[in-house]
Amino acid sequence: MPATPTLRASVVQFEAVPDRPDLNLKTVRRLANKAATDGAHLVVFPEMCLIGYWHLRKQTPQRLLQLAQSERGEHVRAVKELAEELGVGIGVGYLEVDDDKQLYNSYSFCLPDGTVHTHRKLHAFEHEAIRSGSGFTVFDTPWGVKMGILICWDNNLVENVRATALLGATVLIAPHQTGGTNSASPRGMKPVPAGLWENREADPAAIEAAFRGPNGREWLMRWLPARAHDNGIFVLFSNGVGRDDDEIRTGNAMVIDPYGSIVAETWVADEAVVTADLDLGLIPMSTGRRWIRGRRPELYDVLSRPQGNELGARAARFSTDPVQV
Repeated sequence: MPATPTLRASVVQFEAVPDRPDLNLKTVRRLANKAATDGAHLVVFPEMCLIGYWHLRKQTPQRLLQLAQSERGEHVRAVKELAEELGVGIGVGYLEVDDDKQLYNSYSFCLPDGTVHTHRKLHAFEHEAIRSGSGFTVFDTPWGVKMGILICWDNNLVENVRATALLGATVLIAPHQTGGTNSASPRGMKPVPAGLWENREADPAAIEAAFRGPNGREWLMRWLPARAHDNGIFVLFSNGVGRDDDEIRTGNAMVIDPYGSIVAETWVADEAVVTADLDLGLIPMSTGRRWIRGRRPELYDVLSRPQGNELGARAARFSTDPVQV
């Protein structure tokens, strides 16, 4: 009997330097090399990791256009060439500008054969000049599995993950910049004190406790494993760590299996590469896959019918109004 097929994947957390793609690309190269040396087939970097994230909300549209690049630009090209050089898949996040000068929060996954697949965040809220994408991204890979990409808040909405699974994805690439956000929800995330991060070398236990607490890992555990379990997919969660403008990102890079179990993770207050073997034999009989086969689509038109209270990503993300039910 042949061995169960496995896919070795690495998820990365690191602190991006704002507006310095040259420095961030050096970090991508260094950590991708580390993952490849450890036998990884693919390496998943965080959302907007090439230019930084939360400071973008304060920039003018003109400045955003200066920071943005095309999918065909030098930054993605450098990652594509690195993927070919190392023989691994590499995913990175950046600010994209298209031929019509429209801006997107985008993520390009570069396969070792030179193919590039780009996802535009479906629920972009960072800046009024950054548009939301309009389609799901699922693609074939050299490893015999289909992968999908959803960026940060895309993953919070359950419909997006289910749609990605229905389109055939069994591995979900989930780059984020999260943790330590100032949520409007009374029991949502709250900021991590900056002093804990600045004092991390002297008191690592304090910052790691914060990263594992209700504003970091505990919040993720409320929903992220359910996305994997309910859809019978692996989730590759990468995230920023450390200072992100006036917030502290909490890292917690992890790999989750189709049963919602954590295969590997970190809560270190530093850059990290978390590598795990994905047992692809878990997928066919996983609970989520069986639930998908038990669906009754004829009942679900309500999922695509507007309710009249939709706000759009930006308005919904920053709204402080109570939701009427």
